[in-house]
Amino acid sequence: MAATVRPGLERRLKAELAGEVRFDRFTRGRYATDASHYQIMPVGVVLPRTMAEAERAIALAREEGVTVLPRGGGTSQSGQTVNESLVVDCSKYLDRLVEVDVANARCRVEPGIVLDELNRRLKPHGLWFPVDISTASRATIGGMVGNNSCGARSLRYGNTRENVQSIDAVLADGGRAHFGPIARDLSNIPQASPLRPLAADLLALAAAQAGEIEARFPKVQRRVGGYNLDALVPGRNDLNLAHILVGSEGTLAFSREIELKLAPLIGARAVGACHFGSFHQAMDMAQHIVKLGPIAVELVDRTMLGLAREIAMFQPTVNAVVREDPEAILFVEFAQSEPGENARRLKRLGELMSDFGFSWQNAGAKWGGVVEVLDPKLQAAVTEMRTAGLNIMMSMKEAGKPISFVEDLRRAARAISPTTPRS
Repeated sequence: MAATVRPGLERRLKAELAGEVRFDRFTRGRYATDASHYQIMPVGVVLPRTMAEAERAIALAREEGVTVLPRGGGTSQSGQTVNESLVVDCSKYLDRLVEVDVANARCRVEPGIVLDELNRRLKPHGLWFPVDISTASRATIGGMVGNNSCGARSLRYGNTRENVQSIDAVLADGGRAHFGPIARDLSNIPQASPLRPLAADLLALAAAQAGEIEARFPKVQRRVGGYNLDALVPGRNDLNLAHILVGSEGTLAFSREIELKLAPLIGARAVGACHFGSFHQAMDMAQHIVKLGPIAVELVDRTMLGLAREIAMFQPTVNAVVREDPEAILFVEFAQSEPGENARRLKRLGELMSDFGFSWQNAGAKWGGVVEVLDPKLQAAVTEMRTAGLNIMMSMKEAGKPISFVEDLRRAARAISPTTPRS
């Protein structure tokens, strides 16, 4: 269903903005898709050169009655970056690293900066943003905040929500607000701030629904779906209003600047490739392996291994780390700072596998063991193969090739008929 072009909005944007304003059908067609299977034609596209231009574009859209859709790299696989809206693309110009506070391991960024580029600039300071997602070469920080991205090493570093300190944002009515740590009595929010009544309402809502939140919110480590109302429940954790924006898919506010918590660069690592003769056994062992304190545990199944063997760039990696023909492999990564600790934990990993009855001499479900991966170059190659998992799976030519599907009917309905501004 094609969106109605708004000539009045187009004229006003072109008259007031120095950035790129594109309402032609070709550009709108390109922005009608992302990495998902959804396709929804936007009203138009704005690529603002400054944050002030982005704010003005949002204001003009509001005056013209058009919803707003912030967009980063378009890596979403669930259609969050397509809609019948005015797309505000932050990825081309709004990509500054505003400030680095090395002493306190913090930085401030604009939403359009790409994760790999951010980490490249942080590396000389011995720091990185540790939410290391597989699309790091193109995903923007703003998109990661909207999506509450996790990454392979969330066992140690947590998800995006746990690594965002504050967000300076623009609300749907055009007002600016600083979302960050707050006192339970709101004493650190000025009386005249428009954020104060909003914060009071949010805290009251969380308190009133604390029982339902406790009963209904899934108790899993990597919960990234929906609004983080549980972050505001009394007594649960330190209060940070930024955490209600993380994971909101751009529906609550438009991020001007994002303050991130950083971590020291990872030093020496040790990786154990745990082989299994049964996919179910691999999944079941993960709960025991995490007790050894790894920073990452990632599964690669037989299908992906078979496809990787047929791709020239991954053949050497598969040949180096894969023994025989496993049904699944768990890549378990340790990165302890104490000398010799990585080796000790790798040894304990092998002992754990043995304790649960896995052996190279067995057949069937209990076949398996650990291949140690200590060479940093080979470790990097394994990481590259894991992060290319989607591309590897899409190389399948058989009928079993994975296909996209509607994973959230409510999201699909909202994308088709937006009822609130997505700013």
